[in-house]
Amino acid sequence: MSYKHFTSDTRAALAALRRLGHTQAEIAEVIGMSQSAVSRELARNHSPNKSGYDARAAAKKAHERRVKANKRFRKLVYNNPKLRRHVIRKIKRYWSPEQIAGRLHRSKKRSVISHQAIYNFIYQERPDLKKYLRCQKGKWRRRYGTRIREKQRDEAKKKRIDTRPAVVETRERVGDWEGDLVEGMMGTGSILTHVDRRSGLIRADKMEEGTTLEVRNKTRDRMNCDPKKKRHTITYDNGTEFACHEYIEMDTGMDVYFAYPYHSWERGCNENANGLLRQFFPKKTSFKDVTQRDVDRAERLLNTRPRKRLSYQTPNEVFSTS
Repeated sequence: MSYKHFTSDTRAALAALRRLGHTQAEIAEVIGMSQSAVSRELARNHSPNKSGYDARAAAKKAHERRVKANKRFRKLVYNNPKLRRHVIRKIKRYWSPEQIAGRLHRSKKRSVISHQAIYNFIYQERPDLKKYLRCQKGKWRRRYGTRIREKQRDEAKKKRIDTRPAVVETRERVGDWEGDLVEGMMGTGSILTHVDRRSGLIRADKMEEGTTLEVRNKTRDRMNCDPKKKRHTITYDNGTEFACHEYIEMDTGMDVYFAYPYHSWERGCNENANGLLRQFFPKKTSFKDVTQRDVDRAERLLNTRPRKRLSYQTPNEVFSTS
């Protein structure tokens, strides 16, 4: 059994089961801990009440022990008054924590204290020393700028839909795809869809977690099954799951574009295909019991269904003959 810490929930369950008279072995099985862990918890955090254990008191005792144990690692506050005085003196001379730590390392020929520890000392124990720091806006400064600037940099990397080649708009060739996620009931998974604009061919892959890595892998495996002449562009919405677009471009050799936020009509082909897929997987469907075989069946039925806009040819027929 893997090692786990006791939490407020497991302590509450332990206290309740003790009051009901269950044995340690029974308690261990119910809360998913080892019997020895239950025994140690009862011994460490014994209470004078009838059952011998109180969850709230046990949590308080555990916290106090943890604080006491961590004190030995806090060099400036508890262990080394001389070092503390040295650091305070240098800070008042407007030395930065990096300069203090670096100078100590140079003079002692070994690591004495890290600059992070000095920052922690200032902000947790001596906030009056913050006025001697050069940067006082926050506890630390983001290495690559603010979150707003980081978001702006990410946006700048995206190629927008209005920069796509004109041939994509005319639907004259296969290989220009649109992609999206079809969500199931919250927390039950999703389906990654890609639709070819010319033929309406839909490809659907069951997603367990919906992470960027999973999106990248599924897209790479699907698209690389086609010859290069049928792999030109992909257009996505602005979901975070498509943040791996640069890797998708490297994996597939395709150009990735993005619609503008809240402009779902710019990817109308994909939105329509997702609506067709909803015939098989309605909204609020739990995808926990949906398998890739179920998704493949829906994909096969849609791709072999005649379309009016294709002069009643099927997407499979148009895609394969183009």
